[in-house]
Amino acid sequence: MSSLVRPTHGRMIGGVCAALARRFGVSATTMRVIFLVSCLLPGPQVLLYAALWILLPSERRAAGKRTAAV
Repeated sequence: MSSLVRPTHGRMIGGVCAALARRFGVSATTMRVIFLVSCLLPGPQVLLYAALWILLPSERRAAGKRTAAV
């Protein structure tokens, strides 16, 4: 499994679904459909998406940290 970072390509809004799809080995479309269906259920799905958007680093930022550490 890959690390949990928001991709710079292939994302629709914030890249959270694309990052989760990459991490768990499913297609981004499948993850987006799961998210949209989960929004029909009661719960804090949108808040969780916003929190992950803020907390997950983008690929660009994660790559910059890796090269600075080397």
